[in-house]
Amino acid sequence: MAATVVGLAVDMALHRWQQNVNATLEKLHATVSVRQVVRDLLLVTGLIRIGNEDYETKYLALVCGLLLFHTLHFTSQALAILVHRTRTLPVVTRNIDASPLHLSPAPPALLMERSGQRLLVFGLPSAAGLLTTASGGSAWCAVAGIALSAALAVGAIGTLLLRLLPKHRPATSEQALKWLDAWLAEYRPTVGMYFSGGASSAYQANMWLEPLARLDGRPLIVLRERFMVNLIASTDIPIVCLPKVADLMRLEHSTLAMMIHPSNSGKTSQVLRIPTIKHAFVNHGESDKLSSCNPYAKAYDEVWVAGPAARERYALANVGVDDADIVEIGRPQLDAIEPYAGAPAGPYTTVLYAPTWEGWDGNPGNTSVIEAGENIVRALLADPRVRLLYKPHPLTGSVDSRAAAANARIQEMIRAANTLRATEHPDERPAPSAAAELTRRTAELDRLTTSSFRASADNAERMLLQTVPEPGRAADVAAATTDWETAYWASFPAWEHLVITEARPTVYACFNVADLLVSDVSSVISDYLASEKPYAVANTSGLPEQDFRDTFPTVRASAVLTPDASGVPALLESVRDPEKDTYVKARAELKLHLLGPSDPPSVERFNEAARALCAATDEHRAGMAARTLDTIPTQRAPRSPLDNKQVRG
Repeated sequence: MAATVVGLAVDMALHRWQQNVNATLEKLHATVSVRQVVRDLLLVTGLIRIGNEDYETKYLALVCGLLLFHTLHFTSQALAILVHRTRTLPVVTRNIDASPLHLSPAPPALLMERSGQRLLVFGLPSAAGLLTTASGGSAWCAVAGIALSAALAVGAIGTLLLRLLPKHRPATSEQALKWLDAWLAEYRPTVGMYFSGGASSAYQANMWLEPLARLDGRPLIVLRERFMVNLIASTDIPIVCLPKVADLMRLEHSTLAMMIHPSNSGKTSQVLRIPTIKHAFVNHGESDKLSSCNPYAKAYDEVWVAGPAARERYALANVGVDDADIVEIGRPQLDAIEPYAGAPAGPYTTVLYAPTWEGWDGNPGNTSVIEAGENIVRALLADPRVRLLYKPHPLTGSVDSRAAAANARIQEMIRAANTLRATEHPDERPAPSAAAELTRRTAELDRLTTSSFRASADNAERMLLQTVPEPGRAADVAAATTDWETAYWASFPAWEHLVITEARPTVYACFNVADLLVSDVSSVISDYLASEKPYAVANTSGLPEQDFRDTFPTVRASAVLTPDASGVPALLESVRDPEKDTYVKARAELKLHLLGPSDPPSVERFNEAARALCAATDEHRAGMAARTLDTIPTQRAPRSPLDNKQVRG
């Protein structure tokens, strides 16, 4: 009896809090079904052992009842798989009216996704009945418990069978693909963004949403992973996810003329096979890292870069990218970054420490978090006139556990510094109305940018709910974002250090409140230069300073910090006293070199590049149509009678 109770409690805990342990047991074939069967049969065996001789016949009905319950459970599991298959369409959409697909809310998660929990929950009555009988109760308690468990399983079977009736099933795969073709023909997209990647890489696509929305034409976002549909940030652009390559090829017959690619992935080569679409690699940021001149870039029709520095980078790397295929468009995301307005005017100097992550190659110079992060933060916190904003890269610690540990220690240092400062400035806090205003603004922004779903909602249900956005929502989101950022900064005391790990506020919003950036060799530096504010780069590469500057051109307008962070006091002094800032002219020159000219604006240059690539697509299609007309036979061209005779002969 004790083992049964403990086993049930442990199983419940594993399914709720320790999914990894439960998955490990599944790999060992110690599934929840096996564990439940063992518990039930051992309990029945125990009842037989402690009973008299006729208990074997008496409890045979209990054994048969348990076998029936487990049979019903496996039947419901099979039906759940069938229902899941009928609800898994070959296309997942967002911001599109998918009502013609006859979508409906998903069944409860307990019946669909949580088979282990279903068995445990439905098996509780039988376990309770058996335990009651074992403690001296009547055998009818066990019978009643098993009957109730079987009834619950029958109810689940009935609910799932209803979902398999024709009037409750969504469209078939063939019908869904025909609907997609019809929608593409009606919407007639011209410009698009293609993205594939893991959950932590969604930010790479999100930074291009606003520039894509401002392009001339009809934009479309094409994804490959189903989970990515809901990781894309708020946008009014229609989103289509096509997991299968065969379905992706249907875009060949659409009006889509060009696509931008914020990142490279294994699935990128699949869409590049479509000859009727031109492709431009825009990257998710530019830096002096090798990833900014990846040889994969030569697979695209064009490579769009910010300024002359990237063109030179590709030429020096000699990775096969033709200079004629490189187009300078600037960085259209940076329009919202405010320009340098001089030395800090308030009592505090706001320093943004935004290190990058450790990367895949193990290069110690990738991130400063491991070797220099704690020293940098300690030196900044030692200055009573510094307010620190710490915003680590979202992937920090994903490859190197030392980075994760250092990141945790840095955050603890900042929390400890805030505790000390709170005792020094007990009266310098915003009014309670500031926190209330932030709560109100957060709720309004969440209402505009997020969709609420039931816990059991699947992709089909989300498609039904995430339909065409209301007109004007994009403008409302922009205004609500501005109001939220204002309320966010106003909700903290001017002296309080902040650890910013959420998506909001964005790194660009942090740029606007910072007086100084400390970072690594990364795209953060290039983007920050749009403001022409002072910045510093941590040198953890092991190179001497001059070699470090020669190797990484983005460093030539910045101060360089050694791993011991001994240069932090002098750096802060140069920020507060413009006469000691020796990099003003160098920053302006480097900005032009990295980001290109400000006139015409980057948004216009981005739009012009898109128009030119669409025109190249139209020209290519016209040429292909002319050549195909007379010289290339179609695959399904009917044979002449003579040909048929020759084949038979």
